[in-house]
Amino acid sequence: MHDEKSKAPRVIAIIPAYNEQNNIAGVVQGIVAASPRVQPLVIDDGSTDNTAEAASHAGAKVIRLPFNLGYGAALQAGFKYALSHGFDYAVQIDGDGQHDPLSLSTLMKPVLDDQADVALGSRFLGERAYSMPWLRYAGVMIFRVLVSAILGKKITDPTSGFQALNRSAMEKFYASPHYPADFPDADVIIMLHRAGLRVVEAPVIMHPNPDNRSMHKGMAPVYYVFKMFLSIFLAVIRKNPF
Repeated sequence: MHDEKSKAPRVIAIIPAYNEQNNIAGVVQGIVAASPRVQPLVIDDGSTDNTAEAASHAGAKVIRLPFNLGYGAALQAGFKYALSHGFDYAVQIDGDGQHDPLSLSTLMKPVLDDQADVALGSRFLGERAYSMPWLRYAGVMIFRVLVSAILGKKITDPTSGFQALNRSAMEKFYASPHYPADFPDADVIIMLHRAGLRVVEAPVIMHPNPDNRSMHKGMAPVYYVFKMFLSIFLAVIRKNPF
């Protein structure tokens, strides 16, 4: 008779982190407390501080990239690890503490129940209001309309990086030459849709960045918007989405 626990699906939390020594331990500990069966994996994306050490001491498996490759590239490293080590499902969660581990069970449910290949965590579907600078909110609204029109169904938070995925989605992501190395957002949702994968949303809790930092500062928002429109265009017209 087989041990029932051995049949439980294996879930990994992929946590890209760049110079997050002040926040990463809390993220790892939050995941362990909220979902003890989820294995935290921190991808240290060329940090120059003690991110790797803090993550390891908190109980995470740590992969250190030789230099800063970008958020998307760090995720791809995590997908490759997850697939090669036999994990059935993965959760993407940021290393800065914005994604609340208490939302993990809600986020994972549609994927674990085989109702979706990817579940996007939406900060706009929950009971708690989420505030952001008006310019960034306007950008989210533009991509919300665009992605919803292409998918033929409403997507409220197309820029969310808080996601749950099954192996089918991970297999598409990790080896794709078209998977963005920097900002995998709305364009990836369209790629998933065109590849025939099922995408749904789930309500999650998100918090403001505790260090008041953002990857969308300075000229980054201009680059992001230009790059995202171009990437969406390519995702729509490219013969092979991945």
